[in-house]
Formats: sequence, C-alpha cells, structure tokens
Amino acid sequence: MKLMTKAIQKQAEKQYEQGSDMEQKVVAKYFNPAGKGTWYLMNTEPGSDYAWGIVDLFAVEMGSFTISELENIKLPFGLGIERDMYFEPMKAKDVWDKLNRGEHV
Repeated sequence: MKLMTKAIQKQAEKQYEQGSDMEQKVVAKYFNPAGKGTWYLMNTEPGSDYAWGIVDLFAVEMGSFTISELENIKLPFGLGIERDMYFEPMKAKDVWDKLNRGEHV
C-alpha cells in the first residue's frame, strides 16, 4: 500500500511551516494492522520524507518520524504499516484530545 499519495504530500508540505501548531489538520492516519501503533501525519518537510505528527504507540506523543521508516516496518504474516483510506482530515487538537480521553480516532 502506498502510504504517501500526491494529495497527502501536497497538503502535508503546505502545513510544514506550522510545525507543532495543534490548529493545523492531521492529513493522514497510518496504523499497524497486526498490533499497537498509529501515526497521525500533520506535516512534512518539502522534498523530504521527514514527518511531524501525533504518535500513539506506548503513549500519546507529538514527534517526528519518516515515511520511509513506516514503509520499512515488517510485521507478521507479510504485513506492513497501512494508511487508513477512510480517514477524514481533522484538526490536530481534536485528534490529540480524543486519544488522551481513550477514544478511537
């Protein structure tokens, strides 16, 4: 599965200057289909696969990751990290609040 589409890349790069501002949108959701781990993409550095977003792994945190890191994760049964194709962009603050209340996003 392609994790970064041209539309997602364009929107994430457009938001790069907003850094960790929680008023920007989360533009994509990536998840581990075989266990724990969800990454919510807020922005990317133009021309790079460096990404910034909300990570829900051992705790809910803000941080950086790279798309290539996610693409190279090998899971059981030949699975890899997937993109939630039904995720609708939403304000980062709303994602953060829901996750910290234990709600599903």
